Amino acid sequence: MRILFVYPETPNTFWSFKDALKFVAKKSSEPPLGLITVAAMLPAEWEKRLVDLNISGLKDRDLLWADYVFVGGMEIQRDSFNQVVERCKRLGVKTVAGGPMVTTCPDEFPGIDHLVLNEAEITLPLFLADLEAGCPKAVYTTDRFPEITGTPLPLWSLLDMPKYQTMDVQYSRGCPHDCEFCSITTLYGHKPRTKSTEQFLRELDSLYQVGWRGSIFIVDDNFIGYRKKLKNEMLPALIEWSEARGNPFEFSTEVTITLADDEELMNLMSRACFRMVFVGIETPDAGSLAECNKRQNENRDLVESVKILQRHGFEVTGGFIVGFDNDRPDIFDRQIHFIQKSGIATAMVGLLQAPIGTRLFKRMKEESRLIEGWNGNNVNGSLNFHPRMHPEVLVEGYKRIIRTIYSGRAYMERVLTFLKEYRLPESNGTITMNQFGALLRALWRLGVLDREKGLFWALLRQTLRDNPRKLPQAVTLAIKGFHFRRVAAEI
Repeated sequence: MRILFVYPETPNTFWSFKDALKFVAKKSSEPPLGLITVAAMLPAEWEKRLVDLNISGLKDRDLLWADYVFVGGMEIQRDSFNQVVERCKRLGVKTVAGGPMVTTCPDEFPGIDHLVLNEAEITLPLFLADLEAGCPKAVYTTDRFPEITGTPLPLWSLLDMPKYQTMDVQYSRGCPHDCEFCSITTLYGHKPRTKSTEQFLRELDSLYQVGWRGSIFIVDDNFIGYRKKLKNEMLPALIEWSEARGNPFEFSTEVTITLADDEELMNLMSRACFRMVFVGIETPDAGSLAECNKRQNENRDLVESVKILQRHGFEVTGGFIVGFDNDRPDIFDRQIHFIQKSGIATAMVGLLQAPIGTRLFKRMKEESRLIEGWNGNNVNGSLNFHPRMHPEVLVEGYKRIIRTIYSGRAYMERVLTFLKEYRLPESNGTITMNQFGALLRALWRLGVLDREKGLFWALLRQTLRDNPRKLPQAVTLAIKGFHFRRVAAEI
């Protein structure tokens, strides 16, 4: 059996970092972890290939080689996903699809031959058994959440690793919280399920053995959902494993703001080389936090919580939302003020959306407020429900936030605020050839060609004067800022 895995293209958004990747000579920020994990679940004797459309093009001969094309993706990749399926139909190649997008709305993809929904640990073996028996069904689904202690090592050999900026691994699924707008608990449940510590370290060791060094993103939607196991078992073992190998990886992941309340956990994560955390802050408005059931963010000084994380050696990237029913016209200025004061350089601001299957989606449906045709992109000014605020006021206010926080001066001021708070973790002080090349490209592209070159040099001068050891962080954030400005201009 010959299987072709196809990963759809992600459009250029804040999350894609496409403009920044050119500085480090990479094609994509991260690989399709789901597809290469599914690949490892298929019989070893089957032939397998991968085409990641963020890395390379897809040719008809690639599709015609395959007995089946496996495709998966997220809502924002829908256009590219549909194009792949249409090409397969035209060429008469059978398709198998899974992942979060088709799981939440399978009825919207009638052209796919076999839908393997929910988590593959349960549904994929059912499909494979029927395929072997010659009677595969159209849909495989389950309402159970599997343990993930038996999930195999991803098939790293399918990747063109040098083309990616970071590698992905997973430690847990599920989140104990219940934010109204979030689809994670719908897909993966409220109870965090983790891999065993030994299993997780085997995955890291497999990456280490194939020569990967540098950045690893732990893709968990809430890495700290099961704190007791993290503190008593997993992180101490990770620290020991990393130190024995000279700390070959730097980790980033997603957490809740409550990490700032746990001194022990912050110290363990810092020692384990966690350097960046994404936090869903959403809004500084207490009423909107209560509206969306973001209880973990309520009754706290959110700016101070961010600064606590920064002082423990974490670069905080933040998610922000406007468009809650409780939002008033002053929310745009309040968001700008919060973002600037917090020193969150990478501030991902989006319009509130109601993803299919969420409690917000169900409420909007009950209130007859849904709008058809959402494309999964919450940063392009589109809405999938009728907001309480006038839509034009909301969209224009959102665009003003983006224009303001990613203007050259506001961004530079935010970077300097971050660098002032940030405690630089201990490091071996080495710089790779790739990083050196990025520095040279930044000096030329941002320091000579860019219209904001004066601000770039001002950032470097002030960093060298006040925090010279933090110059690499300043250059990295300047490169990201170049990307953000490009995306903001498109918005």
